Amino acid sequence: MIRMSRIKKVYDTGKVSFEALRGIDLDVKENEYIAIVGPSGSGKSTLMNLMGCLDTPSDGEYLLEGKRVNTLTSNQLADIRNGMIGFVFQAFNLLPYASSYENVELPLLFSGMRGKLRKNRVIEVLNKVGLGDKLANKPTELSGGEMQRVAIARALANDPKLILADEPTGNLDTRSGMEIINIFDELWQSGHTVIVITHDVNIAGRCQRIIKLKDGMIHNGNGDPEK
Repeated sequence: MIRMSRIKKVYDTGKVSFEALRGIDLDVKENEYIAIVGPSGSGKSTLMNLMGCLDTPSDGEYLLEGKRVNTLTSNQLADIRNGMIGFVFQAFNLLPYASSYENVELPLLFSGMRGKLRKNRVIEVLNKVGLGDKLANKPTELSGGEMQRVAIARALANDPKLILADEPTGNLDTRSGMEIINIFDELWQSGHTVIVITHDVNIAGRCQRIIKLKDGMIHNGNGDPEK
């Protein structure tokens, strides 16, 4: 599904140049369950943004299902983000004035799904995460765990193949966090490819494979950069 070769990302402010990723080689197969771990500043979120087509590499090649992401137009990248990839963030990123139903409905509106089909899909994914009784609730009326479940339902709305989660339990208590990870386990078991950034070793241990980042490079189990 994903093939990254010699990926680099440089942020240049004009006065300072910072190399966030320093030559990443990474393959991800369909229906893998992967944890990305590493200290703050290691490049985890930068790598996630590139995988999710939220940003483009400074150098190297990124193939997503055989498509060279580097060559796609902004509209093509937007279509991929809305249809193929579901995003879950630490801060939930819900619209504060919108209900659970309206937050989940948003990507379906962008994709052009109509009327009854859209309504049925919103209810289906909210039921899937255990919030079928919270359709009308706004984020301020939900717990942290419930807000993250709404965010997961929104990520699932267009039935994406790939789920990218950046510290999805970072703002949650232990119990709520484990409930969220149980949902990711179920998504993987149902056929989704799931990639999770986490500092939690217990969460990483639930995944099939752990990718360790340090100083913008993937390191092996001995702490050395992979060649």
